[in-house]
Amino acid sequence: MQFGIFTVGDVTPDPTTGRAPSEHERIKAMVTIASKAEEVGLDVFATGEHHNPPFVPSSPTTMLGHIAARTERLILSTATTLITTNDPVKIAEDFAMLQHLADGRVDLMLGRGNTGPVYPWFGQDIRQGIPLAIENYALLHRLWREDVVDWKGRFRTALQGFTATPRPLDGVPPFVWHGSIRSPEIAEQAAYYGDGFFANNIFWPKEHFQRLVGLYRERYAHYGHGTPEQAIVGLGGQVFMRKNSQDAVREFRPYFDNAPVYGHGPSLEEFMDETPLTVGSPQQVIDKTLTFREHFGDYQRQLFLLDHAGLPLKTVLEQLDLLGEEVIPVLRKEFTENRPAQVPDAPTHVSLLAARGAETLTEVGQ
Repeated sequence: MQFGIFTVGDVTPDPTTGRAPSEHERIKAMVTIASKAEEVGLDVFATGEHHNPPFVPSSPTTMLGHIAARTERLILSTATTLITTNDPVKIAEDFAMLQHLADGRVDLMLGRGNTGPVYPWFGQDIRQGIPLAIENYALLHRLWREDVVDWKGRFRTALQGFTATPRPLDGVPPFVWHGSIRSPEIAEQAAYYGDGFFANNIFWPKEHFQRLVGLYRERYAHYGHGTPEQAIVGLGGQVFMRKNSQDAVREFRPYFDNAPVYGHGPSLEEFMDETPLTVGSPQQVIDKTLTFREHFGDYQRQLFLLDHAGLPLKTVLEQLDLLGEEVIPVLRKEFTENRPAQVPDAPTHVSLLAARGAETLTEVGQ
């Protein structure tokens, strides 16, 4: 089981002071947060990709390459890589380069993006979001696995005898998660390729994401990749902690009430009751996170959102200390207990390389 954090990289004023960090401050803070994640024993750091204010992470591989040089163990990933508005050729080359720089500590999560104006900025139409995601990933999948590609599609110029460089490290492409908050077509796509499926699991009730994860598991088995229980599932979550739950609620309330994504809507208490958001003590975070397995089955990756809504860096680093010292050790133990032997771990470069070696030996033996 992998545990980590993800960031959307928002530049939001702190509602308690009225001050917003500069873009420079926010970018540097994200790097500090990633380094702290490794320090406290987390497995994964993932950054979003946005091309519109008030967000700053427009170039995830640039940021992750810098973080790779400052860390040794942390898996570097994305909370969204826009498969719809990025050229699949550029994705193939950028992430292969990052693989080499990070010695394989890389995977990525593909998503369509839900910000309408971004599509025309990159010459695309949001109404074609699903077809773009399907066609672009079909090309990306081939670019990492075929040394020479001939290809023709609807949304970009044809390729003749094209080789993406550099080639993936050790000939093993980065593992891909497909992220979605509402699209069964994306769950189907993840299942078809035998890739991972990441359910954001933040804004809506669990029943919504149960349907998506259930569909993905069923179709994963249909395509012959394994049993439904062996499908590779990741989940998101939102937390804010203090030793005392009343202190956590009191401190976080102004951030919740003014957050761009959910402020001025349901109350904090309503939101916590209806969604996975947990504001309270470390034990409350543990208790609620453990219910995710009851709702979705055994899964492979849990990412938490900690640094949104204008929370100052000092507070985020305190959250990471609590997560690493009091929450994750308990979750690791609890998620390991009674985990069926046939449920796989999340793929890594090392495990994928070993699996490829085993397949080669089997073929030679035949």
